[in-house]
Amino acid sequence: MPQKRTGLGKGLDALIPGSGGSASRGVRQLPVEAIQPNPRQPRTRFHPKDLEELTASIQEHGVIQPLIVTRGSTPGQYTLIAGERRLQAARQAGLKTVPAILREASEQELLELALIENVQRADLNPLETAEAYRQLSEDFGLSHEEISQRVGKSRSAVTNTLRLLEAPPSVQQAVLEGVISEGHARALLGLPTPQAQAAALQTVLAKGLTVRQTEDLVRKLKGERPASPRKAEPSPALRDIEERLRARLGTKVRLKHGKKGGTITLHYYSEEELEAILARLLD
Repeated sequence: MPQKRTGLGKGLDALIPGSGGSASRGVRQLPVEAIQPNPRQPRTRFHPKDLEELTASIQEHGVIQPLIVTRGSTPGQYTLIAGERRLQAARQAGLKTVPAILREASEQELLELALIENVQRADLNPLETAEAYRQLSEDFGLSHEEISQRVGKSRSAVTNTLRLLEAPPSVQQAVLEGVISEGHARALLGLPTPQAQAAALQTVLAKGLTVRQTEDLVRKLKGERPASPRKAEPSPALRDIEERLRARLGTKVRLKHGKKGGTITLHYYSEEELEAILARLLD
């Protein structure tokens, strides 16, 4: 029997009325004060300007997209599954009630569904995503493959993101502040100690290194030779000329073209092949 997937293949469409699930009971108005935050909410940082803009929109138009909630431990109380930012903005806008969809959810689903919503909206920073993956792995025993199925990411992407939690505090803070990318952080993790990683971070920040330059820096610090630059691929037009010459001369041809001319290299592997090429050229 195929494993049931609750990731991005269905996304939050599986939570709204008409999907055939337990959420099909419909939208109801719930008191704002009766909705408690999701204790498993992976998102911890909310940009003040974005929240202000959403608050202004809610004051003008109301909450257009319903929140997703589950019943709390106390009668009449609810726990938020998805819609943390909308709930905060509704409070700031002074709303007494908000539209919400009630559905059953386990503690694991509280984390999974909040994570899915934020991943779909690209609302999480890499460290928040990594922490959510860690909870799914350590608290609920999911493998990296199972996590990847639930959130619609590759297994390697899940593993690489989880590695960010191994970075020293200075590197993690730089990622949180957006001064380096997840790619920078992963490159720095190639160094053997947190002290080396933190020291290399200062060089990255001081020189404004790209991810590729950071990878080269890490190789240099580890005593490895820098990666060889990739050779530029010939254009389709040059490849066509090479093929035409090869067909005409019966041998391998390499064409190197520059702004002020170029070179044609003919390859031969025996005296007989050289004589055959010369015969075709001098005929």
